[in-house]
Amino acid sequence: VQLVESGGGSVQSGGSLRLSCAASGYSYSSYCMGWFRQAPGKEREGVARIDNYGGTTYAESVKGRFTISQDNTKNTLFLQMNSLEPEDTGMYYCAETVYISTYRSLTRIRSTGNPTDFAYWGQGTQVTVSS
Repeated sequence: VQLVESGGGSVQSGGSLRLSCAASGYSYSSYCMGWFRQAPGKEREGVARIDNYGGTTYAESVKGRFTISQDNTKNTLFLQMNSLEPEDTGMYYCAETVYISTYRSLTRIRSTGNPTDFAYWGQGTQVTVSS
């Protein structure tokens, strides 16, 4: 599985960006994909996740402002980011799990957003929000 992010950039506070992640290679029937971000000097944190059933989970800090989605082919993952704040600045990464065998595990991984549960990662795209 290869993941390639795009769409990052520099915006002013209150602005919007739409990130895309193109997935290629092997595709799983049961999986979770997500967006993570990492600011300088900070740990990587989960921003939003979506599973193959369309279930979504968001970090509290982005609820109501960010929306995660996939296209119909499920080959492209999106993150629509509105009302951006300087605290949203960081490198944004797309990630995907390997096949997840049970629904219970799927919902746990989606809910917790632990980076160690995700096997495949893109190279990242930088988002900078100025005040």
